[in-house]
Amino acid sequence: MNRVFQPFLDRFVVVFIEDILVYSETEAKHDEHLRTVLQVLREKELYAKFSKCEFWLREVTFLGHVVSAEGIRVDPRKIEAILEWKPPRSVSEIRSFLGLAGYYRRFVEGFSVMVAPLTKLIRKGVPFVWTEKQQEAFERLKKVLTEAPVLIQPESGKDFTVYSDASHVGLGCVLIKRVRWLLMRLDNLSLTKGTIPLMIWS
Repeated sequence: MNRVFQPFLDRFVVVFIEDILVYSETEAKHDEHLRTVLQVLREKELYAKFSKCEFWLREVTFLGHVVSAEGIRVDPRKIEAILEWKPPRSVSEIRSFLGLAGYYRRFVEGFSVMVAPLTKLIRKGVPFVWTEKQQEAFERLKKVLTEAPVLIQPESGKDFTVYSDASHVGLGCVLIKRVRWLLMRLDNLSLTKGTIPLMIWS
């Protein structure tokens, strides 16, 4: 399916195995996009079962996310599963929890730093000892995941700023638009060729 819809991927089509999601900014564009997708299916002699199709939805659950005009948010059913998760009692249980939590890492600022106490226990040769530090990280991660923000799609043609940060335990970046400067502080830095000052926004 990805090859079939290659020219339209990430423009107005998302494909996952046999699921095809068509999204548009306006109803007129959506009508045009649906016609394009259905025409491609016809040309390639691919068929969709009408009873499994849904059209003109304002909101759709797709791959553990709820996608709407407001943006992308975590599926409430997944939040419920996270809230009910009991503290892990083994390395495999930690891996299971981190697998679910990791799927939503893009919703959580500082994810890798937050899960560091848990990931330490899954290293080879490290004995499984669940301490208060792991319990705090586990509870904090559950809380943050269940309060995850809504992600929005970038608007093409608009200016963006990329904020990146790295440490010994994590690496990440954020795409920011409509920025208001709060502070730019350069203390005890000797700027040389190739260095980049840190900027903080709200």
